[in-house]
Amino acid sequence: MRRPAIVLVGLLLAATSAVAQDSDRAGATATFEAFYAAMKKGDATAVMRTVAPDAIFLEGGRRETRAEYESGHLPGDIEFEKAVDGKRGPLNVNVNGDTAWISAMSEYEGKFNGKPVNFVLAQLMVLTRTNGQWLIRSVHWSSRQR
Repeated sequence: MRRPAIVLVGLLLAATSAVAQDSDRAGATATFEAFYAAMKKGDATAVMRTVAPDAIFLEGGRRETRAEYESGHLPGDIEFEKAVDGKRGPLNVNVNGDTAWISAMSEYEGKFNGKPVNFVLAQLMVLTRTNGQWLIRSVHWSSRQR
């Protein structure tokens, strides 16, 4: 009689863990999506609400702090996202406790500032959860021409 009860408890714990994992993935993904949706809308304040105070941004062989990104790179990223439609592939979302990392590939084609755009972007975002809120801790972008 004990063995079926132990098996049942094990199955319930596994099911609870799977539901929690799905919820964790959904929360991290929502932050990722909010970051890009705010960019598309041109809302820099909303973009930065998704970013932790100590976040770092890596792109083009450079490292930027949150403040450097906000004052320097973000306005150009917003203009680009508003002007050029990208096609993002599936997200790969991994969660381990209060840390998540999301990777994706996107294709961009069109014109920006009168010049043709045609490249593939690889992106990796690392997020952490504090007090139930997922925040972006690091973003790494790299691209190549198609």
